[in-house]
Amino acid sequence: MIFEHEIPKGSRLYFGKTAKAKRVLENRVCDILEDNGFEEILTPNFSYSQHQSITDEKKLIKFSDEENEQVSLRADSTLDVVRIITKRLGRTTKQKKWFYIQPVFSYPSCEDYQIGCEWIEHDNISDILNLTANILKALNIEPILQISNIKIPRILAKELNIDIELLKNGDISKLLELKISWLDKLLRVQDIKSLEEAIKLVPDILKDELQKLLEKSLEVKYSNIIIAPLYYGSLKYYNDIYYRVIEKNFVLCRGGMYEADGISSLGFALYTDNLLKMIEG
Repeated sequence: MIFEHEIPKGSRLYFGKTAKAKRVLENRVCDILEDNGFEEILTPNFSYSQHQSITDEKKLIKFSDEENEQVSLRADSTLDVVRIITKRLGRTTKQKKWFYIQPVFSYPSCEDYQIGCEWIEHDNISDILNLTANILKALNIEPILQISNIKIPRILAKELNIDIELLKNGDISKLLELKISWLDKLLRVQDIKSLEEAIKLVPDILKDELQKLLEKSLEVKYSNIIIAPLYYGSLKYYNDIYYRVIEKNFVLCRGGMYEADGISSLGFALYTDNLLKMIEG
C-alpha cells in the first residue's frame, strides 16, 4: 500500500535546515557566476532532444505530446540551453554566458538538482576549470579535480582496434593483458610528472592530445588535481578536455568542452545534493 504522504523513491524533499542550506549554497554559487558575467536562464522541464545528450536512453522518462511526438523529462540541461539561446533567443540577446538552477529527471522517479553554466562560443577550457576551482574554494572544500581528454580514449580504441566499451567501463585488466609498455605507462598517469613521461613514449598519433591535456592542466590554479587521460565520460556531447570533481565516491561536478550544432562551447554542472553532503559532512 502506498500512502498519500509518501514520496516516490529517488525524488527530493528539502525542509528546515536542509532547505536553508540548499538556498545558501545556490545563492553563494550564483553570486560567483554573476560576478563572472553569467546571467540566469530556466529551461522547460520537457524536451524533444534528450536522447542526444544521454548515452543510456533507458534512463529517459518519455511520453508523447499532442502531435504524438516523443517528449522526455529533462535529463540534462546543456544542449537545450545552447539551442534555446542560439536558435530561439539569438536575435534578442548577445549574451554568451548563462547559468541555471534546476533539477534533472531520470527513470523511474529520480530527481537531482543542478547548478550549471554554459559559456557559448568559447573554447579555452582552462577558464571554466579555474571558475570551477574558485567555486570549490569559496565553498571551503578541496575535492579531487580529475582532468581528462575524451579524444584520447577514442584515438586509442581505434589505434589498438579495441572496443571503446572497455574504456567506458574502466576495464583496466583487459588493457594490461595487451602487454604494451607505453599503454601500461599511460594507464598509470596521475599527475603532471607521470603525464610528461608518458608523452615521451606514446605513438605520435596520441602526442598532440596528450600535450593539450598537459598544457591545460598546468593552467589550472588548484592543488588537488588528478590527471586521467584514459577516462571516458557518459555524456554524448563532451568531445575534448573533460573533467569531474569527486569526493568520497560522490561526483560533485562534471564539465568540459563540447560542440552543439557546430558551435563550440564550455560548461559544467554542479550536483547540489552531493555538494550538500560534502559541506554538511
